[in-house]
Amino acid sequence: MANHIIWQDRKRLWCGLPWTFTVYSLSEDRLFIKTGFLSVKEDEVRLYRIKDIGLTQGFFQRIFGLGTISICSSDSSLQDFKLVNVKKSRAVKEQLSQFVEKEREKKRVYTRENLNHHGSEEEAEDFDFDRFDDQI
Repeated sequence: MANHIIWQDRKRLWCGLPWTFTVYSLSEDRLFIKTGFLSVKEDEVRLYRIKDIGLTQGFFQRIFGLGTISICSSDSSLQDFKLVNVKKSRAVKEQLSQFVEKEREKKRVYTRENLNHHGSEEEAEDFDFDRFDDQI
């Protein structure tokens, strides 16, 4: 199956100019990071491995319409990483979040916080996951 790229952008300088050699790309099931000019490195993370997504925007980033997307993943090579100085970062974060949820549902990947989503918050805190793991 060929990867259809949904979104692609370059890491930008603090002033918003795309004069770097880092390219971010998003397909329906993977996020790619390509860095370098003479020596090129390509990393990818499967979207279902992404556990959390955050967004920060410093003062100058806000002025130039940029932001940094922080990603926490269970990928062994990338682990936690950032997409730095991304244009329209809030929209990109939301799009990425939607694709992550679709892939997690498709692959039936659930975190422990979702196992008891019907109960109250107090019940979730009291749930004994060690005992639950032993039953599986």
